[in-house]
Amino acid sequence: MKRLLYGLMVLLFAVPLAAADMPLNMTQGVTEISGRVYDLHMIILYICCAIGVVVFGIMIYSMIYHRKSKGAKPADFHDSTKVEIAWTVVPFIILIGMAIPATKTLIAMEDPSDADLTIKVTGSQWKWHYSYFNEDVEFFSLLSTPADQIQGSAEKTETYLLEVDKPLVLPINRKVRFLMTSDDVIHSWWVPAFAVKKDANPGFINEAWTRIDKVGTYRGQCAELCGKDHGFMPIVVEALSEADYDQWLLDQKQLAVDAKAAAEASLSQTLTYDELMAQGEKVYMGVCAACHQPNGAGLPGVFPSLIGSPLIKGPVSDHVDIVVNGKPGTAMQAFAKQLTATEIAAVVTYERNAWGNDSGDVVQAADINGGGSASSTETTSEQTATPVTLPAEIDPSNVEQAVTEAAAEVVKEVKAEVVLDDLTMDELMTMGEQVYMTNCAACHQAAGTGLPGAFPSLIGSPAITGPVEGHIEVVVNGKAGTAMQAFGSLLTPQQLAAVITYERNAWGNDSGDAVQASDVDGHGK
Repeated sequence: MKRLLYGLMVLLFAVPLAAADMPLNMTQGVTEISGRVYDLHMIILYICCAIGVVVFGIMIYSMIYHRKSKGAKPADFHDSTKVEIAWTVVPFIILIGMAIPATKTLIAMEDPSDADLTIKVTGSQWKWHYSYFNEDVEFFSLLSTPADQIQGSAEKTETYLLEVDKPLVLPINRKVRFLMTSDDVIHSWWVPAFAVKKDANPGFINEAWTRIDKVGTYRGQCAELCGKDHGFMPIVVEALSEADYDQWLLDQKQLAVDAKAAAEASLSQTLTYDELMAQGEKVYMGVCAACHQPNGAGLPGVFPSLIGSPLIKGPVSDHVDIVVNGKPGTAMQAFAKQLTATEIAAVVTYERNAWGNDSGDVVQAADINGGGSASSTETTSEQTATPVTLPAEIDPSNVEQAVTEAAAEVVKEVKAEVVLDDLTMDELMTMGEQVYMTNCAACHQAAGTGLPGAFPSLIGSPAITGPVEGHIEVVVNGKAGTAMQAFGSLLTPQQLAAVITYERNAWGNDSGDAVQASDVDGHGK
């Protein structure tokens, strides 16, 4: 029996001793911090295994040598001050022994001071944007795994879904500080080899740092569920020697100069319809299809369809504007810095003529930067595009003034466009359904049923059956402590009135309430 007990103890101790060679164990990484995290992990593992050996050893020993068949009789006692002190002090000492190295490691992980290089990392659906401070180098990093591998028609490689078109390049032996933020939802920048995992929150800046010890390529992923293409947002870091990194930096600056010259030259070029459609399809499949789908049908309630949509049927200038500057309050990003003028012209041309849209509109690079007008392949459908100028660089010394002036202009334009006309119930319901499917259905579902435990149902809910004022309040100003955001600055009074009317009368609610824009505009006044 003693041999069995000794064998069990050897087995328990063998686990941590061999853990370093186990494929499922934590990796040691290639930075000092990742090594300290690994050492901390192993220390805790040893402590846990030791506790397990002691506890199970005493249990097994007691069961073997104090069993009834050996004539053992239970002791008759009530309290033991010594035992109570022991089982309080011993765990306390163990916890202190674990806390001291853990605290030292955590403090070191959160100390980005004295960095040699600062990089801003911005997450967006579904790509990473890297900006090198004081170097005028920035670029987007997108998944480069071929579509046929994703669709299952080709054999997957070892780096499947872990490869990008432009990796983040860092030098070894230099402290790199990361500033993490997001353009839309919460993302998380995670590279296991660096022991860096930090959330990128919209409207906030989080800090992290690393110092890489070894040249190589290191891969990671977004570690926060950020939408339907969360699994297609990899991170690739290429660590170079200091000399190679400095040369890479010089090459990137030269490439930026060449790209700027090429962009200026492209403004005088006129591409044929076929050339624009071919390039536009390539751009669309690379940056637009993830949301609007390869067939342009979108995702009902989340991403609008581009087939015969008002955007496609409307003026070319509006189409160009939304591609260049995005649409605040939605998932539509601004592509001014992501695509060249030629690429934007090509993708707008493609969207206006693909999937049966057949508008005949042809947009050139000069139209994007204000150099001309969109032509038509059909003499019966000529349409002039209003020039749209790409955003200019802002003087860093006047950022606050520029932002204030821009905000004032936006407010002035929005106020000038506010419409408070009364609509019929049918008009309110039609508009309300469109607004709901675009802004609300992602959480509350298209059928108004919500997601139990996450987003409340709107079918017969207190917000619907209660006073209209309360409903207006929660839609306009949101609800603190919940995921319900304020739509007062995202939608017009007429849109707010329409969606509230729709919610109070759809899915069998049938309240009969018809809310007008004037009711919303006068709310809280």
